[in-house]
Amino acid sequence: MLNQIILVGRLVREPELKSSENNKQYMIITLAIPRSFKNSSGEYDTDYVDCILWDTTARSTSQYCHKGDIVGIKGRIQSRVVEQENDSKKYYTDIIAERVTFLSSNKKSD
Repeated sequence: MLNQIILVGRLVREPELKSSENNKQYMIITLAIPRSFKNSSGEYDTDYVDCILWDTTARSTSQYCHKGDIVGIKGRIQSRVVEQENDSKKYYTDIIAERVTFLSSNKKSD
């Protein structure tokens, strides 16, 4: 069985490193990924995909990547269930980035 995903997109906002309750560093980045086909209006739609990065991957991404940069993500899809107050369940699907490749920088030359 295989659970693998590869995404290439542009960072929507500046990466921000955070710490979890057990002091693990993480960040959630959003990639803007244009679709490869036109909609009924003849325009390309864009999907916005959140990806979770942990520890070393999160630290290096926060250090070297900035809003507007193009990155490649290799990771996996992970699902989780959260119990709600009214005894219902809410299902979430997360993209866990295991590797980030810095493809191009939006940095302006001096």
